[in-house]
Amino acid sequence: MLKALVDNLHVIAALYGAIYLLAGVCAVREVMVSRTSQGSIGWLTSLAFLPFPTAFIYLVFGWKYFDDYARTQLALRLSRPIRAEELQVIDRETGKQWPVLLHTAGAPFLEGNRPELLIDGTATFESIFAGIAAAQTYVLVQFYTIRDDRLGRRLADCLIERARAGVKVWVLYDDIGSQGLPKAYRERLRAEGIEVAGFNQRHRFLRLLGPMRVNYRNHRKVVLVDGTVAWTGGLNVGVEYLGENPRFGPRWRDTHLRLEGPAAVSFALIFREDWQWATGEELTLPPAAPPEIIGDSPALVMATGPADRVESCAIAFTDIIAQARERLWVVSPYFVPDTDVRTALYAASMRGVDVRVMLPARPDHLLVWLASNAHADDMVKHGIGIYRYTAGFLHQKVLLMDDRIVSVGSVNFDNRSFAINFEITVWMTAPATIAAVETMLLADFANCHLIDSQDVATRSSLQRFIHQAARLFSPVL
Repeated sequence: MLKALVDNLHVIAALYGAIYLLAGVCAVREVMVSRTSQGSIGWLTSLAFLPFPTAFIYLVFGWKYFDDYARTQLALRLSRPIRAEELQVIDRETGKQWPVLLHTAGAPFLEGNRPELLIDGTATFESIFAGIAAAQTYVLVQFYTIRDDRLGRRLADCLIERARAGVKVWVLYDDIGSQGLPKAYRERLRAEGIEVAGFNQRHRFLRLLGPMRVNYRNHRKVVLVDGTVAWTGGLNVGVEYLGENPRFGPRWRDTHLRLEGPAAVSFALIFREDWQWATGEELTLPPAAPPEIIGDSPALVMATGPADRVESCAIAFTDIIAQARERLWVVSPYFVPDTDVRTALYAASMRGVDVRVMLPARPDHLLVWLASNAHADDMVKHGIGIYRYTAGFLHQKVLLMDDRIVSVGSVNFDNRSFAINFEITVWMTAPATIAAVETMLLADFANCHLIDSQDVATRSSLQRFIHQAARLFSPVL
């Protein structure tokens, strides 16, 4: 064996050299695109002292390359304000109140919308399926997770029925979130003329046995019918979202939004960006009737992701937190805020704002939940109300600030949503919409346990150690 090792020494040396070269390339890139000095120092130290396997881990988790998406995004988003001008639906007065949202979204507030809150899975999917059944020209469907279960097959049946009626249908799914979706499901749709694509199907970086871009995912949930009515929020396509997974009990608490009116066209423009990245093809939609002003709610649809030139999602939410003067209610299943968001929440509490954060009482992703516990305990120490939802699993993503603005979308309060995933949020300012969200959240708070300082003090040393250890993974959770 020693002779074989000596005979192949030059091969081993070449492998070592290649690994160190790769580690050097990764180190240079990390210095050039560094977000935080702490994270970069961690990567650089590991690359220097343990190049294998750190270099390969960095390629999957640390190497962000979305230049072609950014070029597509720039070209298409320039058309959004122009299209809004053509439709004469820009709400400039509302926009003046929220300049940061305008800049981060790259889009204006649009007037004349009718939003409807959809509470939990049954209401959400009955609304979506009814909307699809009424489609006349086209349907766009995008989910992080699509499962081949009873709900997923019902979605397929609805889309196939419309495709047979001559309606154009496009379906986009995330490769990681829908990794269990069988080929037969996709081929069934394609056989009916439905266009189907995985978000990273052209970008399988380091693909071995499956999609390897595990760190950059499209977490958006969008259904758009005829360019006039859209659905978005926290729900994916799977029976667990109907409360049919025994692990989580009969209640999966989630919120979706049905948005009808001029703002719905924004979803088409965002879908086009994702479709072009996924397929390399420019999406050309059939002509549809111009959206009508049917309500009195201004709405801004904000798409964010790792291809943004600035950290749009984090900037937008931090600005909203900073403007709170009376109350700030945040609902998120995953609460792993970075330093800037934590600081903004602490400052809001110190200036007398009623800051509440509603979190699930039980986990679905254990490591994220453990890290969330560490952050939540710190919030309690700073006078922030931490509410644990006990009537089922909590998965909604909702924010209410003062009596001024609310948001519903796919964004969790963690670094993954703020900086890594592709997400979507709808911001709304109409008093009736704010009142509806308030009523909904008050009912949810009634099903919560308020964590107090005594709860935090009684945690064992082992619990605190586990929570803090999990917190170390916050940047990638």
